[in-house]
Amino acid sequence: MRLLLIRHAQTPSNVGQLLDTRIPGPGLTRLGEQQAAALPRALAGEDIQALYASTLVRTQLTARPLAAERGLDVIVRDGIREVSAGDLETEPGDSERGRTYMRTLLDWAAGDTRSRIPGGESGPEVLARYDAVVAEATADGAGTVALVSHGAAIRLWTAVRVRNLDAEFAATHPLENTGVVVLQGSARTGWTALAWADALVTPARESGPTGRPVDFG
Repeated sequence: MRLLLIRHAQTPSNVGQLLDTRIPGPGLTRLGEQQAAALPRALAGEDIQALYASTLVRTQLTARPLAAERGLDVIVRDGIREVSAGDLETEPGDSERGRTYMRTLLDWAAGDTRSRIPGGESGPEVLARYDAVVAEATADGAGTVALVSHGAAIRLWTAVRVRNLDAEFAATHPLENTGVVVLQGSARTGWTALAWADALVTPARESGPTGRPVDFG
């Protein structure tokens, strides 16, 4: 089956390059609304049978035009929300403290799960909650399912769970707002990445710290 992991559209915090992971979080910018509106046409060739979003408002707003066009309900699940920034919440992504966030995630992706985001989650906790939603969403093993999620969460989960991706790939490949990662496989047999796409509407390179390339190694 096909699994589409879609990063949410642009938010004010993305423009400000700030870590922003609390629920419910901000809405979309005007560009973000345009990006969300572009999803139905961009995914016209995908026979999406179920559509999920996280508990943060920005994913639900991103999913709304696609849901309306396909006649689907948006299934909201907490497990695919963004990785909690904990004590680093609202830090600029390019500050020393802000860089700790993505560095920690890349440590997890590379197999070192000992580190923890101050006041936040552990790598195994994040992967377990994300795994649970993927397993639910793909339980029947047929067709195509779309999950509207978040930059850091998608990059971490794919680096660990997708056989042809790894921590270095996740670090060096950006995932712009409304970028779509296309996977094939199943929760039982594993996943293979078919595509790692840029944004559907050209952004002003204001996709926030969780979407940008990170120094690796």
